[in-house]
Amino acid sequence: MSDIEKRTFACELRAGDQGEECRKISGYGAVFNTRSENLGGFREVIMPGAFDDVLQDDVRALFNHDPNYVLGRTSSGTLSLRTDETGLGYDIEIPDNQTIRDLVIAPMQRGDISQSSFAFIAGDDDWDEDEDGVIVRTIHRMKRLIDVSPVTYPAYTDATAATRSLQQWQEARNQGLARKAINQRQARVRMLELLGASI
Repeated sequence: MSDIEKRTFACELRAGDQGEECRKISGYGAVFNTRSENLGGFREVIMPGAFDDVLQDDVRALFNHDPNYVLGRTSSGTLSLRTDETGLGYDIEIPDNQTIRDLVIAPMQRGDISQSSFAFIAGDDDWDEDEDGVIVRTIHRMKRLIDVSPVTYPAYTDATAATRSLQQWQEARNQGLARKAINQRQARVRMLELLGASI
């Protein structure tokens, strides 16, 4: 799926209800109305409501986006998703096995892993350039939410889908500017012809 993109935000471990050892990973997969860092030539804003159509998707919680390390799943009730005024939040009920304790929980407790990423396919988005020349992508709707993942290395963007979409917008903008320049030139020529005919 070459249209899959990934973004990174903070996550944390949480103890269970009785204060026992950490049994949950919680975080925000996305924050609304906030410009991202530079994602490779553009910044991004995710609008409230962008996840409304995908909250019922069968989403997985993975470690490092690796399907070999499943931490939870919405259809089994071990991953819950929610939206609030901040953004897309999630809670993962961590499986109780030694592999996950060694691979995920221990590094998170030490602070070695403190970020999570979510993988998605954008649906309705638009591109614009602000007054400072910064290209901004605004995502209004997600087409699909694939996974949320605590990650060792943050992955801000899969350089295929978003970059391809940016290039398409730039080409369309450039063609529009070229058409506008041609139309202006044709208008000037026609005006000169009219002025010449009236002399």
